[in-house]
Amino acid sequence: MAVDRDQVLRTAATLLTRKPTATMDEVARAAGIGRATLHRHFAGREALIKALEELGIREMEAALDAARLDEGPAGDALRRLVGRIEPAAGLLAFLITENQLFEDDTNTGWDRIDGRFSALFRRGQEQGEFRIDLSPAWLTEALYGLIGAGAWAVQDGRVATKDFQYMIVELLLGGARRSVNT
Repeated sequence: MAVDRDQVLRTAATLLTRKPTATMDEVARAAGIGRATLHRHFAGREALIKALEELGIREMEAALDAARLDEGPAGDALRRLVGRIEPAAGLLAFLITENQLFEDDTNTGWDRIDGRFSALFRRGQEQGEFRIDLSPAWLTEALYGLIGAGAWAVQDGRVATKDFQYMIVELLLGGARRSVNT
């Protein structure tokens, strides 16, 4: 029986999002494979986490491409982006809490993603849509945090899935929008 590596990764992401301390045995069980089979694909937890990071970066870049960030007002582009990220939000929530991914300075995938997020916020600032007293880097970090919190709230049943995009975008833009009085 051939093992679909991406399916194993998606299963691992789903499990680890709910239970970050899950063992490799638990990951193998959730994926419906034996531990030995899991280890043939991923030598250990660190290799699994790195593979999840690669999957997360691919999914984030696909969401960024699909969101057409250069089209229309920046707020509308942000809404499209959050909508496109939603299917991978749980994986992103897990990855942003995995400190081992950020131990070295060679995070070129995340640097590309951060750069694209920041460019969207910078464009919104330059067009007078977003506040200029909040840096694009901070708005990027805030967006990551809100996506993670939204993913966990939906996963735990505290928030309806249909509200994911609205909650995140409205909270972020409510704080990021330039007020008429400034």
